[in-house]
Amino acid sequence: MRILYIRRGPLYKIILYAIIAAILIGLGILATKERHERVLAPIYQGSDQAKKIALTCNVFWGEEYIPTMLEVLEENDIKITFFVGGTWAEDFPELLKKMFAAGHEIGSHGYSHPHPDQLSKSGNLRDMQKAEQVIYECIQQRPKLYAPPYGERGPAVIKAAAEQGYDFILWSVDTIDWQRPAPEVIVQRVITKAHNGAIVLMHPTAPTVKALPQIINHLKQEGYQFVPVGELIKDLPPENKEK
Repeated sequence: MRILYIRRGPLYKIILYAIIAAILIGLGILATKERHERVLAPIYQGSDQAKKIALTCNVFWGEEYIPTMLEVLEENDIKITFFVGGTWAEDFPELLKKMFAAGHEIGSHGYSHPHPDQLSKSGNLRDMQKAEQVIYECIQQRPKLYAPPYGERGPAVIKAAAEQGYDFILWSVDTIDWQRPAPEVIVQRVITKAHNGAIVLMHPTAPTVKALPQIINHLKQEGYQFVPVGELIKDLPPENKEK
């Protein structure tokens, strides 16, 4: 058997650099593949170590109630997270700008409010990207959070959100206010289920606006601090966000 030895001249360096480059490229491909295959775990709540709570509002209709909601929040010096739909943002850009200017966090609720579980990953991506572009053009800031329509959380929409770089937000306290119950019912649903790190789901409805001051007053008396979702979840360990 003959063994080929390469003298340490220019050819040796070329071969060595080629081997190193091939290894680095291979590692890069693996890292890229891992990022693309990353799957986010839906986030239902923040850490239970602090008495903090986040109010969220999914907005795809009900714009007539938002100004009053903003007034209540301003009077109580509270910032919440609005998850806005893309078509809604196109129809009411000035209202979205007002929400953002007031210091509230703006997340994405998708563009056309489809059933995410009936779409492919690419279909969900297109919907998310279209909504993101509309939101960015309005407030010059891209959303970092995504709340899926109907709370659907199948593999396709979760993978799309991961690829888009979003945290996938659900909730731990549901007002079910879209059914428009009496304000007292909404208040009881929140205050009886409130807990450290809770994410409260609301919509802009008449009974919600009437219930909001009572919810805020009661939870303040209980010692809760109101924060947007982004702040609520920032201290969650990575394993709570990714799997």
